[in-house]
Amino acid sequence: MSFDQENCYLCKEYLRDPVSIPCGHVFCSICLKTYWDHAESTGSYLCPECRVTYNKRPTPRRSGGSRYSTTQRNSEPAPPAPPSPDYNYAGPQDVGCDICVGKKHKAIKTCLMCLASYCEKHLKPHFESATFKRHKLVDEIGHLDRQICPQHQKGLELFCRTDQMCICVLCTVKEHKGHDMVSAEQERSEEQQRLGATQAEIQEKIHDRLKQMEELKHAVDALKNSAQRALQECEKMFSDMMRSIERMQQEMAKLISSNKRAALNNAEGHMERLSNEIDDLKRRDNEITQLSRTEDHIHFIQSYHMLIAQTEAEELPSVTVNPYFTFGPVTKAVSEMKQHMNEFSNDELVKVATTVNKMTFCQLDEPKKRKSIKGEEAVVFKEAAMYKSVPVQEPQYREEFMRYACQLTLDSNTAYRQLYLSRGNRKATLKRDPQNYGNSSARFDSLPQVLCKEPLFGGTYYWEVDWSGEGAAIGVTYKGIKRIGYGDSCRIGYNRKSWSLFCSDSSYSARHNKEQIDIKAPYSSRIGVFLDHNGGTLAFYAVGDTMSLIHRFNASFAEAVYPGFWVWYESAITIVQV
Repeated sequence: MSFDQENCYLCKEYLRDPVSIPCGHVFCSICLKTYWDHAESTGSYLCPECRVTYNKRPTPRRSGGSRYSTTQRNSEPAPPAPPSPDYNYAGPQDVGCDICVGKKHKAIKTCLMCLASYCEKHLKPHFESATFKRHKLVDEIGHLDRQICPQHQKGLELFCRTDQMCICVLCTVKEHKGHDMVSAEQERSEEQQRLGATQAEIQEKIHDRLKQMEELKHAVDALKNSAQRALQECEKMFSDMMRSIERMQQEMAKLISSNKRAALNNAEGHMERLSNEIDDLKRRDNEITQLSRTEDHIHFIQSYHMLIAQTEAEELPSVTVNPYFTFGPVTKAVSEMKQHMNEFSNDELVKVATTVNKMTFCQLDEPKKRKSIKGEEAVVFKEAAMYKSVPVQEPQYREEFMRYACQLTLDSNTAYRQLYLSRGNRKATLKRDPQNYGNSSARFDSLPQVLCKEPLFGGTYYWEVDWSGEGAAIGVTYKGIKRIGYGDSCRIGYNRKSWSLFCSDSSYSARHNKEQIDIKAPYSSRIGVFLDHNGGTLAFYAVGDTMSLIHRFNASFAEAVYPGFWVWYESAITIVQV
């Protein structure tokens, strides 16, 4: 065996219980056994790597462990802490003085004549010498190269309306000869008026958002009062009923409380979204105010188009509150139950629950897209329109994650034949002997993998998985992942159709397509998975007293995904009922 070999050719993982065959190649014992078990019917045994043929099944020989065993992967000592920064010098986000030699001080002013930025020390000549009397100083500006014509190395002073770009005086002679040109100051003056109209529109949107927020708060208060009254009236009527219907009383109280909690959670989510949108609009309003006050025309023009295009292409959804959402139907139903006690049955209780569950407290009405936009703004429309699909804010605490909890079950029709499913198809264990599964085209025939029955699409979900043993992979995949063979197109996390987190006793690795990211994080036997399908977020957490993020994928999910698992030999995964 070559001691430089790190991974098994079949499973692509670190060698576990390695064995060699006569041609010299080394594999995990379980991987080689599984590979040759599938070749029993042919009577011919090939080396998976070099394709040497054996007429008789060779007996693998035990080999030494991989040089990359767990015990040999020691962490390096942490580097010393960096020295404290000197805040007089320019940092990565500051504009540095163009005159300072070596380490530069922070610039406090920029000269539009010199096209240079100066610190306090090197700015003095502009105040003390008559030579600089006519120079124009403005607040420090980064990227001064944007103020200079790249072709003539002259300052930009004009705006070409024909080509929609800032130009220098020499550009008028040849490149822009005969074009519609105005001074930067004149162009800024005209665009300033349009900017004012945009700011007024933003302020109107802020007013609308605040009004909707207030309406939602009043509706929440009314909802709480209505729920409280319904509970009290129901309890009074139930107290007059016979003991035989006490179970129904408990069911009704549970129904009201669960619907109240669901409606409040819904309202809180919308209120949080409205608050975020208000903050964003206020921030943009402040940006416009600051832009209106800048003395640099070029900076104004270049920043103006991005702000104006983003605002005009944006349509914010509105929150509609159902004014008829009360718990009155519940009270009425309980009164009828009291009058017709002898005729009441479990079917009637189901009918009441269905009536309440159909009622919507508040919903988000997505606006229609604008039919037309200016030609020069079409390029940024797609980017601006993405603002409307605001992702769900990722929770921080476990009780917040539990709001999105979903129940999952393993699909035996997809399970590898040596995966043993138990606990109501919520646990999968890799065994040596194949299970008595029927024939299914959806089954993974060569890899120890299994998918869940439930497709997850267009919403937010959370589930938890306990794992034990040598290692396991937890992830999601599109339904179209290949089921036949050993190739990467079949492995969860190794292709464009799937994403996974591999867990071992010493480390983690996140996998998607051809990329693998090794992660050092504390060991956890329980992994929480958070999926925001619309927002494009798939995050894995170590579950404990506090939720510790292990890795987060950002993706655009094009279709429904299915939770899936890869289970190593003598390992197991269990979907926790949350």
